[in-house]
Amino acid sequence: MPTLFKERYFEDYAVGDSAEFGAMPVDADEIVAFAERYDPQPFHVDPDAAARSPFGGLIASGWMTAGIMMRMLCDHFLSERASLGSPGVEELRWVRPVRPGDTLQMRATIEATRRSRSKPDRGLLWLRYEVTNQSGEVVMTCRAMALLRCRDGAPAT
Repeated sequence: MPTLFKERYFEDYAVGDSAEFGAMPVDADEIVAFAERYDPQPFHVDPDAAARSPFGGLIASGWMTAGIMMRMLCDHFLSERASLGSPGVEELRWVRPVRPGDTLQMRATIEATRRSRSKPDRGLLWLRYEVTNQSGEVVMTCRAMALLRCRDGAPAT
């Protein structure tokens, strides 16, 4: 696989390939700002209410965690040259709360690949993502698809 993610094409990803990356810190102000705009549940926006919740303190919205995952993917994994977006996510699980002071990392693993039959200039990847905190605990998992340009654009033989 090429060293630089920006130079990868569909052909450069193989089943079983895995990459680990990221070190995104999460702070309380960021948690509250995101939640006030997109997910204003008390345990995301109000430290006092959060302390009385089953979580025992402020936690990030799962959607914020997914957004952080996406940022890490864009910064470290997805090819600017070949990425064509995603037709969707098949599975998303918030396993553990993300708290102020956590630093998130992630692992992306290629589960399957297939060249498109109808549009042979691209291929489809099935990926498993695991987001972990600084203690190595899994906080979120996701199974998603990605569309990528092929290097040569020729049909598979």
